[in-house]
Amino acid sequence: MIKLGLVQAHTYGANEIGISIISKLVEKLGKQETDIVCLPEQWLKENRIVDFSIEFSRFKKIAKEYSMTIIPGAFYEKRKNGHVISSPIIDQTGEIMGTQEKIHPFDYEKGLVKPGTDAKVFKTACKFGIIICYDMVFSDVAETLVKKGAQVLFSPSRIVKRGITPWHLYVQVRALENRIPILAANVQNNRFGGNSIIVSMYERDRVMIPSVLTLKGESAKSLEFDLSKYEKSRKGRFADHRKFT
Repeated sequence: MIKLGLVQAHTYGANEIGISIISKLVEKLGKQETDIVCLPEQWLKENRIVDFSIEFSRFKKIAKEYSMTIIPGAFYEKRKNGHVISSPIIDQTGEIMGTQEKIHPFDYEKGLVKPGTDAKVFKTACKFGIIICYDMVFSDVAETLVKKGAQVLFSPSRIVKRGITPWHLYVQVRALENRIPILAANVQNNRFGGNSIIVSMYERDRVMIPSVLTLKGESAKSLEFDLSKYEKSRKGRFADHRKFT
């Protein structure tokens, strides 16, 4: 069994204030022995972060203290050849083990950042992939991560209120297509609609059915998963797929 969680965050006037408040929710999940936790995309006011290691020093301490993996969201990051939107991963030692870049910049983002080119799988308490917001729309991102070995998918997101219903559908379909749990975190404020979603599945009469839990307000939630129960169904589904033209 593994315990996986989400934090749904408001946006505060300064990064220091936001991190101070949200770190308490992350620590709460750490005390509940949560193994991996994910936060939303761009939930901080000042999203152009120069140094993840410095900005998220508090999260690094929490990760080390509770031996948990923290995905603190996804943010603009300066690189040598321009900007990207990337999601850092803080491992159980409190170090940043890597980043996943947003592969499909959305709308105005296309003029600001370079797209990522690689869907990466990370391994801490389990093997997992990260789907940043708009990447959820494209089915091949989730499929590629799962075929590379991901056992669960996390999605730092920033979805406006009018987009919540289709977003929930996308997340559930990706989970069902790939027979995999997905935990997608969203921002909650006047513009963005919260309703972060945890999708697991159960089998009834040989049919896999999504089970959905949503978060309300600024909150944190974790659930236990038996990832092995998805493997047989996933292997069977992928084995049935035929190449065609």
